[in-house]
Amino acid sequence: MEQRYATSPDQIPGFDTAELRARYLIPDLFRPDAVKLVYTHHDRIVLGGAAPMTGPLTLAPPEELRAATFLENREVGIVNVGGPGAVAAGAAHHELPHGACLYLGRGAPDPVFTSLDPTGDAGPARFYVFSAPAHATYPTALVLPGQGTPRRLGDRLTSNERVINQYIHAGGIQSCQVVMGVTTLAPGSMWNTMPAHTHDRRTECYLYFDLPPAARVVHLMGEPAETRHLLVADGQAVISPSWSIHCGVGTAAYSFVWAMAGENKTFDDMDPVAASDIC
Repeated sequence: MEQRYATSPDQIPGFDTAELRARYLIPDLFRPDAVKLVYTHHDRIVLGGAAPMTGPLTLAPPEELRAATFLENREVGIVNVGGPGAVAAGAAHHELPHGACLYLGRGAPDPVFTSLDPTGDAGPARFYVFSAPAHATYPTALVLPGQGTPRRLGDRLTSNERVINQYIHAGGIQSCQVVMGVTTLAPGSMWNTMPAHTHDRRTECYLYFDLPPAARVVHLMGEPAETRHLLVADGQAVISPSWSIHCGVGTAAYSFVWAMAGENKTFDDMDPVAASDIC
């Protein structure tokens, strides 16, 4: 498991492009027939990707967690951003079509990932994993695409019309601290989360998907008065520390998984930053 240590905003001015990408971008989450894990010390989140092709893959505990099972002291949200797949946790079997979200609570068996039609037109499943420490056990829950709590935000005139599908949140699937969902932009809209915001109480991570191979999202990060950018491709994730804004604009249509962990589960606990205040 790759380690990413916490950073502070006063480091940003000294980072070149390579250092920014090494600290905050995860470019290779979905390796064929492998589970990739990254441990960020920002709120002790584990990000992962599983891309089963020729057989099942197990989310086993890495040595760094010092645990008998991956979920011995953690909870996890899983979103399938690929072709049809399934997740088994002990005797329970859950089928996840593209865009579905599965929550597994503390103490659940190590999940096993499978692609249901890896050579089909939709390709193999790609399971995105977002995990945080948990102090209690909440029940397993599955949300299919189109379910959950949808919120329509933005406007076509400002190119940010979008539907935010809240899956794991205070009014939906219950968890200790994970908040998670999927945002899909309307046709012709390219901006996500604009105006931007920060939230000092939580770390948020974005996983961009459904992006054409040659397209990119220009993801803005950093303090409002000291921003930087990352060029992000399909299937790549960005770690946004609590002090950083997080928003972006794409060269083509896309969706993204947003997920947070930290002090609370209040979705609207954020500090907006006007575009005129971003430098």
